[in-house]
Amino acid sequence: MKYWQLKNLETDWKWKYLIKKYHEGDKITWHEKKSAAEKSIATLISYQHQPEKILKWIHEFMHPGLANRMKQTIRARRKRHFNAKHQHTRKKSIDLEYLVWQQLSALAIRRGFTLSETIISLLEDAECKEKYNKTISWLRHDLQTILSEQKK
Repeated sequence: MKYWQLKNLETDWKWKYLIKKYHEGDKITWHEKKSAAEKSIATLISYQHQPEKILKWIHEFMHPGLANRMKQTIRARRKRHFNAKHQHTRKKSIDLEYLVWQQLSALAIRRGFTLSETIISLLEDAECKEKYNKTISWLRHDLQTILSEQKK
């Protein structure tokens, strides 16, 4: 298995995920009554650093519709966690304005590339253009030198 499951770390992620969903207003328990839901959520909050109790709470009280989403979130977080250990697999982020991202995304779709591949392609194109412009200006300079020598 490429990405190991680390029980304590992942249980902490699950706890944070559930608390975040609760603060966002999502239903995280199967309880219909608000008082029972609040009581079980208070219990969950008190279990912050107790992995065994958190897993037991999840098994007993978590809303069934949240299970699949939480699994996907934890799987993605596990992948990011292990990829972050190596420079070449670590995700980097850049700050782009929305319109720039939109144009870059459209170009990537047209070319059939990922955003990263599109950026690399654009950089390579810019380097080639720069080399081409240097060569042309060098040739123009040489041509002007030759023509001015012939006029003399």
